[in-house]
Amino acid sequence: MLNKLNHFIQRWMPILTPLSLVVGVILEDIGQHLLFLVAWLFAFMTLVSGLKMNFRDVKVFTKYPKTILFTIAFLHILMPLWAYGLSQWVFDDHLLTIGFILSVAVPTGVTSVIWVTIGRGNIPLCLAIILIDTLLAPIIMPALLHLFVGETIQIDTMSLIMDLIWMIVLPSLVGIILNEVSKGQIQRKYGAVLSPLSKLCLFGVIMINSSAIAPYLKNINSELALVIGIVFALAVSGYLIAFIIGYIVWKDRTIATTFLFTAGMRNIAVGVIIATTYFPAKVAMPVVFGMLFQQILASVFNKLNERQVTKV
Repeated sequence: MLNKLNHFIQRWMPILTPLSLVVGVILEDIGQHLLFLVAWLFAFMTLVSGLKMNFRDVKVFTKYPKTILFTIAFLHILMPLWAYGLSQWVFDDHLLTIGFILSVAVPTGVTSVIWVTIGRGNIPLCLAIILIDTLLAPIIMPALLHLFVGETIQIDTMSLIMDLIWMIVLPSLVGIILNEVSKGQIQRKYGAVLSPLSKLCLFGVIMINSSAIAPYLKNINSELALVIGIVFALAVSGYLIAFIIGYIVWKDRTIATTFLFTAGMRNIAVGVIIATTYFPAKVAMPVVFGMLFQQILASVFNKLNERQVTKV
């Protein structure tokens, strides 16, 4: 039954994700009182993800150092610069600019491994990128935010770093250690239970945090429509640029596929938490809407990728 539930959730993620956002907005008053749960839910999600990894994943770096560094540079240099330039050009609002930067500054999405598997990419390389990028998050994210917005808004950098360590690094390390000590038995024995629970926690994070931006979503106007449009443009361009670069730079199609999904996917849930914790609610708007398009676009680009592989 749990396996069926997991497959159901995985299949309908593109619909369940925006539905969670809508429910959160409708239940705004309830969500406001549940904000204290968000960090715990996310820590649990990260722990479950860590159970699928091991320290050997880092060793892949010695085999693909340039690929991993290039992917991290794409995620945390190229895309933030593109988000900053586009948001500055379209909006005269530094809060929205912060939101757009935050939406692309977060680590690569753990769910990218699902699409790399579906697209027959390089799984060890994908896991190495996820692990390394995740562990670097407490350094990269505060640095990017300070670089782009440090002069316009004050950030409690130390608290931000500690929250990222608590929500991402420590649960990941605990999950990896448990996986190593049990020799994979925990994941094999309890994976069927933990996997759907983790996905339900993601929906919980979305619902609770969407209550913070409910006042903006209830007043639909041209600015809101434009924000959603730019979020979509950033998401599409991220996948598209990664798709083009992958097939220009690498002859190995499995590496190109891995780069496509690790560069296109984002762990947006952590961005939502940071946005709602450290910034005014308006900052969370571009971040939350980023959740609407990830899975749908992953599916679209997986089909494009399959056609390209067939041609090659």
